[in-house]
Amino acid sequence: MKSLFSLALVATLAMGPAYAACTYPKAPEKIPDGQTATLEEMLATQKLVKQFDTDIGAYQTCLETEHNEMLAKEGNLTDQQKAERQKMLAQKQNAAADDAQAVAARFNDQVKIYREKNKK
Repeated sequence: MKSLFSLALVATLAMGPAYAACTYPKAPEKIPDGQTATLEEMLATQKLVKQFDTDIGAYQTCLETEHNEMLAKEGNLTDQQKAERQKMLAQKQNAAADDAQAVAARFNDQVKIYREKNKK
C-alpha cells in the first residue's frame, strides 16, 4: 500500500510541471517576397503563419494556466501582488498577440504585392 501511494505521489509530481514551462512558439523564418514568390511558396507560408497564430493561442492559454496554478499554490498573496502578477500575465499575452499580428501583417503585405503582380 505504501509503494502504491509513493507511486501515485511521484506520478502526480511528474504531471505538475506540465504547465511550468510555456514555450514561446517559433515564427516562420521568412516571409517570401511577393514580387518573386511562387504560388506554392505563398501557400506554404500561409500555412506556417496560421500555425504560428494557433501556437501563439496555445502559448497564451499555457501562460494563463500556469498563472492560475501559481495563484492557487500561493494562496496568501496580497491584492497588490495578485494585481502585479496579473499585469505580468497580460503583458506576456499581449506581446505574443502583437508578435502574431506583426507576422500576419508582413505576410498580408506580401500577399497584396503577389496578387498585384499576378493580376490577369
